[in-house]
Amino acid sequence: MAGRVLVIEDDASLARSIVDGLSDEGFTVSHVADGDSARETLRAGEWDLVILDWWLPGPDGLEVLEGYRREGGNSPVLFLTARDAVSDRVRGLDGGADDYLCKPFAFDELIARARALIRRGRPAEVMTLSYRDVRVDLALQKAERAGHPLNPTAKELALLVFFLRHPDEILSRGRIYGHVWGEDYDFASNTLDVHIKELRRTLEAWGPRLIQTVRGRGYLLGDPPLPAEEHP
Repeated sequence: MAGRVLVIEDDASLARSIVDGLSDEGFTVSHVADGDSARETLRAGEWDLVILDWWLPGPDGLEVLEGYRREGGNSPVLFLTARDAVSDRVRGLDGGADDYLCKPFAFDELIARARALIRRGRPAEVMTLSYRDVRVDLALQKAERAGHPLNPTAKELALLVFFLRHPDEILSRGRIYGHVWGEDYDFASNTLDVHIKELRRTLEAWGPRLIQTVRGRGYLLGDPPLPAEEHP
């Protein structure tokens, strides 16, 4: 299920593992490693899910969470911590967490809980995205075109979902990269071009081209722009 996830974890090795694993599943993931950075990052953006460690440099995870809720933050929060006492679980949930998972944990369980929390936070009507004959079921992570099932990779599916959320809109490379990869575009990598090529190949097996290149500006899901639109 595509979504923006913030991982707040000070263990560099564990954080890298979580970020890589979630990214492989198609999530757009950002990471911070201390309580002060967590507060700033939570205030700066919208998140489909926050995965939060308890022990952090600076304000601890519970302080971060309670402050976030007091300020009106409503993103689902999953506590991921080694504090496994019942009293700690109660404090975490009473402090505003939506779920609680103790370390060590099975990564498949983390992914399942992440999907459930994101699904719970979204209204039913946005669980399916479609444009013309292309349809993506966000809950089942399945895509189809003209009734034919597609088999995009997790990252290609995340890319398709981003296009489906912005049909008929020219999307810059930087904007696409920031949302789908969670990174700034460096203007040198061909990663985006490679994924666009593969996604087009997948879609065009069952219909005409839908993802257009708009020279000098980015990509567009829709009809090719008129020359005047391409060069305003």
